[in-house]
Amino acid sequence: MPHNNLQLFYVANFYLFGLIAIASAVAFVTRKSPVSAALWLVSTMSALAAMYVMLDAPFIGVMQVLVYAGAIMVVFLFVIMLLNLGHPSEIADARGIWWKLAGGLVGLALLAQIFALTRARLPEALVLPENTVADQIVRTGAIAPLAGPLFHEYLLAFEVTSVLLLAAVVGAVVLGKRKDRDYAR
Repeated sequence: MPHNNLQLFYVANFYLFGLIAIASAVAFVTRKSPVSAALWLVSTMSALAAMYVMLDAPFIGVMQVLVYAGAIMVVFLFVIMLLNLGHPSEIADARGIWWKLAGGLVGLALLAQIFALTRARLPEALVLPENTVADQIVRTGAIAPLAGPLFHEYLLAFEVTSVLLLAAVVGAVVLGKRKDRDYAR
């Protein structure tokens, strides 16, 4: 009986964090203030980290918090504040009601597709034998299966992403300086 209660606890919390992640993501995309949107994105990333921990992937959960909710959000907030986008009332939402309805319909279609795919069975070729992941963790540790491909096969994509983030920060600095120069005139 205690095993069923524990399983119910994990399932309930998994769905709770899933709902928090979805609600935070909706709040993120509907905010007019970029700072408020960035804070909602932190909430989304934190809920996703909690879901990773519940899926027995604590390393990925910690990396989610450190990298995305920590470092990337600091860069986003730095760029937002450097651009000085102004008061949220000055940021006009040019999209009308039809664009919002179209976005909602696309979101519902994607959600229906996800539900349809989760009900489909995986082909036998894609199903891993039992205890494959546990055996690999015992042999190589939990970090090596993630770090190996990241720094071997995907090294170029990893470095291009870091250069892209650096270019975004430099661009924000240039735009911020140009805006300050325009105000001085």
